[in-house]
Amino acid sequence: MSSRIEQIIEEIEEYIDRDCKFQPLSTTKIVVNKEHLDELLRELRMKTPDEIKRYQKIISNRDAILADAQAKADAMLEEAQAQTTELVSEHEIMQQAYAQANEIVTAATEQAQEIVDNATIDANNIRIGAVQYTDDLLANAESIIGHTLDSYTTKYDGLVNSLKECYDVVRTNRSELDIPEGNAEEIPNDGFLDE
Repeated sequence: MSSRIEQIIEEIEEYIDRDCKFQPLSTTKIVVNKEHLDELLRELRMKTPDEIKRYQKIISNRDAILADAQAKADAMLEEAQAQTTELVSEHEIMQQAYAQANEIVTAATEQAQEIVDNATIDANNIRIGAVQYTDDLLANAESIIGHTLDSYTTKYDGLVNSLKECYDVVRTNRSELDIPEGNAEEIPNDGFLDE
């Protein structure tokens, strides 16, 4: 089951792939509906902290797993020590009791260490997975925002260039008129002006 953040990222990708058209004369830049993209990004921002809290909770469970493993290890050690005490109390089998007790303690210690090691590995794997997942989400968001920023920068540059061309045309046309002040009566009448 995918998280809502993954669903939002898929919606953004589908929106870009299906609904956005390429900018004229470009195969890499697209035109986007700013309101729609802003709505998806806003929801993504709202959901990201919830996902991070969820993974932090998983990581915090690591301490509980370790504590449980330690409790089991302590119980095994207590049981081993109880058995050792019982065996030692019988005088005639004292040497055998020590040997058995040492074996039990060694086996319990090894088993307890294995439980603690496995719990630590599992907790570290969960933490690494959560960090990697969060980094992947942020990388996707960074890519989408960067792409959107590039698109708007290109549009702005195009508008400025278009306005400059219009400005240059108006200046050129005015300079071609070149009417000196006070000499309006010298303008020839080509039949276009009625007196």
